[in-house]
Parts: sequence; structure tokens; C-alpha cells
Amino acid sequence: MANASFFEQKTRLFDRWAPAYDCLLTTIFYQAIHRRLLSYVTLPDSAQVLDLGCGTGKLLHRLAEQYPQLQGLGLDLSPEMLFQARRQNQHHPRLLFYPGNAEALPAAQGQFDAVFNTISFLHYPEPQRVFDEVARVLKIQGRFYLADYSSLWGSTSLAFTPGGLRFYSPHQREAFAHQSGLQCLGHYALLGPVVLSIFQAP
Repeated sequence: MANASFFEQKTRLFDRWAPAYDCLLTTIFYQAIHRRLLSYVTLPDSAQVLDLGCGTGKLLHRLAEQYPQLQGLGLDLSPEMLFQARRQNQHHPRLLFYPGNAEALPAAQGQFDAVFNTISFLHYPEPQRVFDEVARVLKIQGRFYLADYSSLWGSTSLAFTPGGLRFYSPHQREAFAHQSGLQCLGHYALLGPVVLSIFQAP
């Protein structure tokens, strides 16, 4: 796992951003991403889902509205993001928001029907560990919906935030999945360079 200072830097960044995170521009962007993402999602009626890097909880809220019996857990490093998510939570106790690190998920093996990760994977320093953890907590035939900026030419990094940002090609995402035992079901363009990759547990 990456060292503590890396996660502390990321946490401070998102804590500062949280109060203004749901500004008009961000809201429009995520609405478009979520709308396209949800068109590819299939869940059982009483699904148990996990949202990694949940931010202010908008994706889980949309899922809860679409699936009235769904129960969701949102994890995020940032206490301020979690504060905003809890403050806006209209589906408590079906939706719960807790601090958590994607590289060491506080969840049981085979707990979730689906795991979501939206514009968050680019922050993770050890992507293979994240895939391994997702594979561990998915039920049999459970699905991992990974939506993030994609690179067409292999791994690309930008020193744009503390710890930088990392973009991966669909082929590299498949390599992570293969090593963790997940099957790739396909890649789908959502908006500009944002690509949805869907993986399934055997």
C-alpha cells in the first residue's frame, strides 16, 4: 500500500474541494457521466453495491432512486466529502457513507453484487491492489463498473494534483482484471475520453 503521506495529501485536496464540489459545472458533468453509465448497469432488485471514491454520494443516490430496494455503501478518503454525502443523504439507512481506502476495503469477501468507481481510479497509486480488493468483495457473477479517463497509448501520468494522476488504456485495465481473476465484458465510451469498463467475477 502507498505510504500514509500520499493518502494524507489526497485527503487534504478533496477536503478543500468538498464544499464547492457540487457546483454547476461539476454537477452537469457527473449527471452526463452517470446517465450514460446507468444505461449499462444491470442489478438484482435487492442489490448490495459499493461505490469507491463516492465523493458527495450522487451516484449512489441515483442508483437508490432507480432500485428502491438497493442498499449501498459509499467509501471515500475525505471526511469533508463524506460530510456532504451524509448531509444530502435522502435514502438513509439504505445508503451509508464511511471512510475507506480502495486498497484495503473494509468489507467481507463476496459481499457486493456490484462495485462502482467513477473518475477516481486515476488517483490510485497501486491499481492492481484495487482490482484485487474489488475481486475479493464481489459476489459470484458480481460486476465492477469502472468509469474513468482512458489513455489510448498505454499508461499516462500528470503531475496535476498531489501524487499525480494516472490514466490507463482499456488493454491495461484488462490486464489488471485478468491478474485479479475478473473477466472483461467490454469497454464503452461515455463522454469524450471517459471510458466505462465492465468486469465480472467468475
